[in-house]
Amino acid sequence: MANLITVDDLKVHFVSKQGLLSQKIHTVKAVDSISFSIPKGKTVGLVGESGSGKSTTGKAIARLVPMTGGSIYYNENNISELSNKEFYPYRKKIQMVFQDPFGSLNPRMSIGSSISEPMTIHLKALNETERKDKVAYLLNKVGLSADMMARFPHEFSGGQRQRIGIARAIAAEPEFIICDEPVSALDVSVQAHIINLLKDLQSEFNLTYLFVAHDLAVIEHMSDTILVMTEGKIVEQGDAKEVCRNPQHPYTQKLLEAVPLI
Repeated sequence: MANLITVDDLKVHFVSKQGLLSQKIHTVKAVDSISFSIPKGKTVGLVGESGSGKSTTGKAIARLVPMTGGSIYYNENNISELSNKEFYPYRKKIQMVFQDPFGSLNPRMSIGSSISEPMTIHLKALNETERKDKVAYLLNKVGLSADMMARFPHEFSGGQRQRIGIARAIAAEPEFIICDEPVSALDVSVQAHIINLLKDLQSEFNLTYLFVAHDLAVIEHMSDTILVMTEGKIVEQGDAKEVCRNPQHPYTQKLLEAVPLI
């Protein structure tokens, strides 16, 4: 199976100056020489505790944080060396679902306008009526009603806002979605519904996911392959069920022990 995304020796380092005269330089290796690939139509789960570098990895692929080194390939095309102008066509193909659904939506924009915005940018052939029709279609796809499009983010629950965020992510018809802790801010009862929604959309639209989370149980349910990350490095990877049933690295074992028994 062909890979949609290939990450080769990715490094993301943050440098800060410390001390009274800001002379001492401190380097944080948020992502420290990691490599992996994501086959088309599959989900790779990236799991680790807060500060492990997993979210930074996703943001580096989406060009939301600068890379320090390494390469990222999209369909075997090296996108890490592209200028912002050259990268522009890939912004349609690569979208994100964020952890905080309220923070990722403009509180002053109706949800209809928020979902329509990516179409205005990336699907310029659509006229206003076609965009409105597609917003209604997408709201129905994520389990909401089309008559909600005039409402604002504060009028919705956390789970509903995340559904809106997902609708916005698929509005530009992407191929690859980075899900950055998309259920961690939600009640457990709502998490399963959002995970099932993402899986249904993946099947229908042939989407490829990088699913970032700190909960190994959520990652196992969502992913085909799991990457375990700590201190900027991948310490274990493999088939999702195998990693969870027979973890080899002590850190993976620690994450598994933290999964609550239900």
